[in-house]
Amino acid sequence: MTTVYATDSRFADHEFTGYSHPEHPGRVQAVWELLEATKIVNDLHHLQPTPVATDVLRLAHSDELINQLAQISGQDRLVLIDHDTYALPESYEIARLAAGATVQATEAVLNQQAKNGLVVVRPPGHHATINRAMGFCLLNSIAVAARVAQRIHQVERILIVDFDVHHGNGTQDIFYNDPGVYFISTHQSPFYPGTGYIDQTGIGAGDGYTLNIPMPGGQGDENYAAVFDEIIYPAAKRYQPELILVSAGFDAHWVDPLANMKLSLMGFAQLTRKLVRMAEEFCGGKIIFVMEGGYDLQALSHGILNVGYALLAQDEVSDPYGPAKGQEPDVSKLIEQIKGIHNLP
Repeated sequence: MTTVYATDSRFADHEFTGYSHPEHPGRVQAVWELLEATKIVNDLHHLQPTPVATDVLRLAHSDELINQLAQISGQDRLVLIDHDTYALPESYEIARLAAGATVQATEAVLNQQAKNGLVVVRPPGHHATINRAMGFCLLNSIAVAARVAQRIHQVERILIVDFDVHHGNGTQDIFYNDPGVYFISTHQSPFYPGTGYIDQTGIGAGDGYTLNIPMPGGQGDENYAAVFDEIIYPAAKRYQPELILVSAGFDAHWVDPLANMKLSLMGFAQLTRKLVRMAEEFCGGKIIFVMEGGYDLQALSHGILNVGYALLAQDEVSDPYGPAKGQEPDVSKLIEQIKGIHNLP
């Protein structure tokens, strides 16, 4: 089996024209261009996505949010939902297409039509809550895909790992009381959106199935690797997921203009390969990476390229920037604190 690749040219049509917005079509275009230039696309199984149906959206989102976006689609102007989240008349359809790409790639893996998957979409999704679009995000694509895996394919244990530099508050919100989805997030803190603290662990039946790893700025390859090895791996091993979904943002790279972390592309590649190995060990390799943030075009595009290499079990790693300079802060106490809260060995 091969790696399914889901994307669509229409993802470039969501654009805040006349304004320099950090979440712009150039992000996805840079990824497409690099994947074409390196010819890795020839090794991928292309999937042509279709917009997800409204009833499927309701598995993760409220009618309040769905109706808001649908109403904007009936207008003839750009609408600012909040100070940094915008929607055009066509944006609802494009966001439904992004969710559709994520759902269809996930179903291809669950149906054994592909071993794993790479989903290159925009707008991103992990900040979209049950009833609110925010943080550049309109619909939470990865959450919709997880709900489809649960409700339609009867997958009982899904692990979502979010390594975007911003906390995936929307994904946390949607699954906060659900033990069938174990949400783990590494993120800079304090930082937007002001959530993702270590004591946010879930409620009700979902208590213990949200694991937040909030880190101060300046973390790089060594500390991220320690977090994955000492927290995420043992948590995943205990949970024994049947499917792994990854919110793959590359804004923790040291050149990213919107954050203050120090990961390198080589560091990201190693984290990606750790997740692929976890999928091999726990769930027969069933893992899907979904593009989220990342606002330096070269770091983002090479980060996605390296995900493709990892999914295809190719050894190559592309890193035109090299490592960050300077020492990383000590996170050993934070790691031990989180291990204590979650009873990890």
